[in-house]
Amino acid sequence: MSEQQSSMGKWMMVFAWISGLALLVLVFDEQLEAQFNPNRQPISANDKGVIEVKLQQNRSGHYVTNGTVNHEPVVFLLDTGATHVSVPQHLANRLQLKAGAFYPVQTANGVINVAQTSIAQLAIGDIQLFDVKASINPSDQSDEILLGMSALRQLEFTQKGQWLILRSL
Repeated sequence: MSEQQSSMGKWMMVFAWISGLALLVLVFDEQLEAQFNPNRQPISANDKGVIEVKLQQNRSGHYVTNGTVNHEPVVFLLDTGATHVSVPQHLANRLQLKAGAFYPVQTANGVINVAQTSIAQLAIGDIQLFDVKASINPSDQSDEILLGMSALRQLEFTQKGQWLILRSL
């Protein structure tokens, strides 16, 4: 075997290993995402005009789901301890939310200043909410919107085992 064929064989082996590792990363990334957000396509039902959405708890015991804000796709983390829907600044910019007056709020990490805003339309599955009070959080770097009580109080919700059932009122 020539030196050129030997060198080419080594590069093919390196390429095969890199391809295999890349494939493993893609597979495990998808699995981790499904564990973080098992509700990428929330289950909706409509019974006599009452819309119901079932959300499964994630591995950490939280309820995370895909949804929309003003018809743009987002990820929500449901938080009954939050007074308002809280949108990280970088997502508010993407969603073109208008910042109003700033005011202080108490968070788990201390007091921060957030801006008032309003969300014209918010949806989880087939449930739609309109004119939802929210805040823009300049300190939050996450990619999830905290779905607080300014949205959740417009719904009836029940937890059964590992499921949270949201119903339109």
